[in-house]
Amino acid sequence: MILPIVAYGNAVLKQKAAVVDPDMEGLDELLHNMWETMYNGRGVGLAAPQIGKSLRIFMVDTEQLVKENEEAEEGDELYRIKTGIKQVFINPEVISESGNPWVYEEGCLSIPDIRVKISRNEEIRIKYQNERFESFEATFDGMNARVIQHEYDHLEGILLTDRMSPLKKSLLKGKLDSISKGRIDVNYRMRFVQ
Repeated sequence: MILPIVAYGNAVLKQKAAVVDPDMEGLDELLHNMWETMYNGRGVGLAAPQIGKSLRIFMVDTEQLVKENEEAEEGDELYRIKTGIKQVFINPEVISESGNPWVYEEGCLSIPDIRVKISRNEEIRIKYQNERFESFEATFDGMNARVIQHEYDHLEGILLTDRMSPLKKSLLKGKLDSISKGRIDVNYRMRFVQ
């Protein structure tokens, strides 16, 4: 089932998400719905707070970016990615971020029609569990690292707007207010602040 994306301004997006218990009832259905919701919004990542659930869960599918690179025409801008990932991250914990910082313009399903240039380290090492609560520790780089860092921010209550300069945020205040009040046209379901 496609769920509504929680819009900028909702308190759940600013909370630190809760640890997920392996006995959580309805986890498989929640994950299925999150995948559907992410694809419906044409996203490459989605965190549980974005659907109103303050849980330490996010998912990433950058395989679709690799496919877009392969289908790109000469002269098109390519994503900084060679191998994509498609996986669920439960109870993730960042161990380290390293490599050279690089700036890239990011968007967010919870803040539609706003793109923000953000500097992030090119590599991240993370501990996490998959949907069967098997534990992993892995290093990701390039666009995979960037998407993971973006989604991890959601679990910590950090939004793109928290990473922009005060001046840029001030310039976008009217647009952000419109998003929070639902005065925006998007191609996917959203839930706005009442």
